[in-house]
Amino acid sequence: MASLNVGNLGEFLREQRRQAQLSLRQLADAAGVSNPYLSQIERGLRKPSAEILQQLAKALRISAETLYVQAGILDERDRGEVETRAVILADPSINERQKQVLLQIYESFRKENGLGADPDAGHGEPSPSTN
Repeated sequence: MASLNVGNLGEFLREQRRQAQLSLRQLADAAGVSNPYLSQIERGLRKPSAEILQQLAKALRISAETLYVQAGILDERDRGEVETRAVILADPSINERQKQVLLQIYESFRKENGLGADPDAGHGEPSPSTN
């Protein structure tokens, strides 16, 4: 079996579906997948792609990153950063320029604290030097 943790993913999906008060059919319809396929995912018999997980997350109104962690696609330690970025990008009360500025500030703080190892995150801007 692949590294995907399909058993826990299925249990997690079932619980999320129940909390959302959706039937299996309703979630399958909302996510654009078949009833039998969703049932197999919930029972841990199928390994959904990242795209299917994203569709399920959207239908459940949860972050796709949450499902990626459950499926073993995304490491738990990366989850906080990914969710923070997702919240910033999804906020309708700020414009795109403001979102990008917030992301740059966030990444600069992560780098300052020794957490931001993403070479593309700084967009080539020099960091302030300290004397």
